[in-house]
Amino acid sequence: MLTRLLSARAFSVDVERVLFALTANRALSPVSKLSACDWVTQEAVIPGLPTLSPDHCYRAMDFLLEAEAEIQKEVFFSVADLLSLEVDLILFDTTSTYFECPEADDFRRYGHSKDRREDRPQTVIGLAVTREGIPVRVLTFPGNASDQLIIRHVKQELSDWKLGQVVFVADGGFASEENRRLLSRAGSHYLFAEKLRGSRDAKETLSRGGRYQVVEENLRVKEVLVRTEKGIRRYVVCFNPEEATKDRLTRERHLSELATALAAGRRKKGNARTRSEAELLTHPVYGRYLTQQPDGLALNQQKAKDEARLDGKYLLSTSDDTMTAAEMALAYKHLQEVERSWRDLKQVLEIRPIYHRKEERIRAHVLLCYLALLLVRVVETRTRTPWRRLRRELDHMRLGEFAGKTGRVKRRTETTAEQKRIFNALKLKEPALVYKIQAKETV
Repeated sequence: MLTRLLSARAFSVDVERVLFALTANRALSPVSKLSACDWVTQEAVIPGLPTLSPDHCYRAMDFLLEAEAEIQKEVFFSVADLLSLEVDLILFDTTSTYFECPEADDFRRYGHSKDRREDRPQTVIGLAVTREGIPVRVLTFPGNASDQLIIRHVKQELSDWKLGQVVFVADGGFASEENRRLLSRAGSHYLFAEKLRGSRDAKETLSRGGRYQVVEENLRVKEVLVRTEKGIRRYVVCFNPEEATKDRLTRERHLSELATALAAGRRKKGNARTRSEAELLTHPVYGRYLTQQPDGLALNQQKAKDEARLDGKYLLSTSDDTMTAAEMALAYKHLQEVERSWRDLKQVLEIRPIYHRKEERIRAHVLLCYLALLLVRVVETRTRTPWRRLRRELDHMRLGEFAGKTGRVKRRTETTAEQKRIFNALKLKEPALVYKIQAKETV
């Protein structure tokens, strides 16, 4: 596909080989583009690409961004056919990645940082994956982009792909009325997690009685219909007994810590006590258990009881009336695949630090990381083996250069049994055992 797109262009280097090299580098040994040139020239053997320069990298990245939509669409459908993917359920979430330089511009902007680096400008990345964890689409936005803007872009992009009826699964941050309306158009549907705190609908839903249906060992569900301003809305309460135990123990620890902090604060005087109480009130966890009394802060026992009712529970809603409560709960569990993708992008493929300043190069860098993630997921799916283990095993395959009286030879190590299994699962030929022979010149 890249060869076809490049056929009308004139480049001094094979751009397809450059993009492959940069994708492979991100998956195997992620470094800056400058260091990737050294990696290609000195450490890796890329057939058809003996050397690489920074200019080649940047030209290839510019082309990648120009053909972004067509590349992602064609690559996805090729992979979907290869792995027989189900594309009726699209899982979506966003993350942010920050820049070390504190200087902001039209694209690198300050916003809500999921890395807890509000002191640095950032960009927001949206990722859509299938229930199998295969990335469908990646989009990059300014650091202060709103959820409505992001959802609108994703909906439009995937609508152009004509995937048919699609259910978008997303976390509670996207559960606004505007997003519901947007995702309910043109035959699409949403499945959202709802906020448990501060919502009248959530309070009424959780107060209703009824039996839970056992879906899995640690997953139970019950369906509740609630009358809202928009009409009857269907909610599903999900309960995980194991998580409920963890929530209870965590809350008991927090309350014990809070009691100690309150006692210490009461022993202080004047401004010191005021500062201590202000810190407790604004604390993201402790603050919810406190109430203001005439003589100072006190523990609110009713709030603690209210929190206990939420242990191990989360709330779902959908616009798809054909989905059962059990199907909704299992579909939402797949959202963990997006979380796994974020972890791999940040920890394995090392999407940051981003060394680029211009918007176009930043977006191209994110695209390369997306292609590397796609490569990783396809290999994991076909081999049923985690990428870290695969990478470690294949890293044992080395190329050695040997010199003798008659000349020089480059020969790789013997293929291990595990390496052979990997190549067979991926339907790939093993690299040549003898890579290069150079006879000594005779006078």
